[in-house]
Amino acid sequence: MRALGVIVLALQDPPTRSYLDIVSLVRDADLIVQAVMAVLLFFSAASWGIVAHKYRHLGRAARQNAAFIGVFRKSSRFSEVQATCASLPASPLVGLFQSGYAELMAQMRAPSESRPVESAGRPTLRSMEGVDRALLRASTTEIARLEHRVPFLATTASITPYIGLFGTVWGIMTSFNAIAGAGSTSLNVVAPGIAEALVATAMGLFAAIPAVYFYNDLTSRVKALANEMEDFSLEFLTIAERNFT
Repeated sequence: MRALGVIVLALQDPPTRSYLDIVSLVRDADLIVQAVMAVLLFFSAASWGIVAHKYRHLGRAARQNAAFIGVFRKSSRFSEVQATCASLPASPLVGLFQSGYAELMAQMRAPSESRPVESAGRPTLRSMEGVDRALLRASTTEIARLEHRVPFLATTASITPYIGLFGTVWGIMTSFNAIAGAGSTSLNVVAPGIAEALVATAMGLFAAIPAVYFYNDLTSRVKALANEMEDFSLEFLTIAERNFT
């Protein structure tokens, strides 16, 4: 019974705990530390926006690539494939095909000085290297479009920990100034400045860690699409060489 009475008294009079509210720390922080937190918040919000946009973009590109490859391999003529390109605007393979097809048409429409008689029966290519260069230029353009804004994630991952560290150093300096002004090293004097300094570090890591992960994942997805474009370029050149040379 005595033990039960002790427990009841403990529940009725719990020990008071002092804790630091994150919102209060941000609100009462030094102006420089608040500016650092605002910069980190901008980098974090921009990174998440880019991640959401790029996942939608790359997912749509992968789905439309699969649809385009199905049409390309089932069609017997390039003109049939060209008719479906407008319905698949997000596919990078469409850009490759249109560049290669435009180069094919330009070469076959141009008058041939070396074989004027033979070219009347069957259209022939004057330069496979020209078609290859057209595909290479288109591939470079499409990869740049897929990688657009992805390097910002690498920038965020690289600099936000240092920005947070700057806020931490500044907050600790403010704490030492407060100690000197108060003439006391009590916890009530030291804790707020140290805590707001550590909030800046935490915000820097909060911005950097997801940026590292999503940068690596998005880069691997872009690389997979680039490999798919390279395979398609080889397939296009093989068909062109077999039918037009």
